[in-house]
Amino acid sequence: MITKRPRRNRYNEVIRSMVQETALELNDFIFPLFIIEGQNQKIEVASMPGINRYSIDTLLDEVASCVDLGIKAFAPFPSIPENLKDKYAKESENPEGLFPRAIREIKKNFPEVVLMTDVAMDPYSSDGHDGIVINGEIVNDETLEVLGRMALTQAQAGADIVGPSDMMDGRVGHIRRVLDENGFHKVGIMSYTAKYASAFYGPFRDALDSAPKMGDKKTYQMNPANSREALIEAALDTEEGADYLMVKPALAYLDIIKLLRDNSHLPIAAYNVSGEYAMVKAAGLKGWIDGEKAMLESLLSIKRAGADIILSYFAKDFAKYMQQ
Repeated sequence: MITKRPRRNRYNEVIRSMVQETALELNDFIFPLFIIEGQNQKIEVASMPGINRYSIDTLLDEVASCVDLGIKAFAPFPSIPENLKDKYAKESENPEGLFPRAIREIKKNFPEVVLMTDVAMDPYSSDGHDGIVINGEIVNDETLEVLGRMALTQAQAGADIVGPSDMMDGRVGHIRRVLDENGFHKVGIMSYTAKYASAFYGPFRDALDSAPKMGDKKTYQMNPANSREALIEAALDTEEGADYLMVKPALAYLDIIKLLRDNSHLPIAAYNVSGEYAMVKAAGLKGWIDGEKAMLESLLSIKRAGADIILSYFAKDFAKYMQQ
């Protein structure tokens, strides 16, 4: 005789809802946006159906439509023209550059939204790396000086949270000191704590034209085979003053999200990256899967693993789903 029947708690929709352990909310999301120079520009990223690159004027229209849907947090990324790139990413410190101008315009028109900005050299570097390249080596400590100045420029423009995505040693502590010394105590740091050398970044690099010109990023991004190493990075970032810890990518690293959640009291973020988005979108458009259901299941898995915050290109699609 069967006495234990877990199916009783799945009997109907009301019961399933009452016992549901994990729920997605719009407040969980940060929506990444791509910015380009020019006027009246809205160009779809070929490898990311539904995602566009915007000039600042059309970017403001996109932010407005997202705010109307209830999205409150954004992560803008700049696509810098090749003629402005150099070995030391000097354009990243230009207060009149594309990125600071975009930050100021968004905050002027939508002061209520939160902006998390990217701190890394690769969009600005003629080498396409996250650090300064000297004799074929990505050097660490010299790069920190550039990252500190970049973070300060972004904070001065209005960034609420800076996100060092470079994976240089000591960058969280250095950026925290630079921000505090200049009076930006309220600007948070969302550290890309466990950023893996992943194959899932390709469409993002298409959008920003930021692929490395030589070699790869394996000397600073983490080995996909390693998990304990993420705890080392998390301990260091926490000690140096990070306000949030991030895992990137998300879906292939759900175990890492849970590992950090179980070992840290800081908020955990996860980046549902461009390749993860592109796979679901492409299969959905082909009719091979139900794209909306696959989106929801993927996002729910990230939340279930322990993420408090999800950076995802699905954020606007999810917002529209919530309004159905």
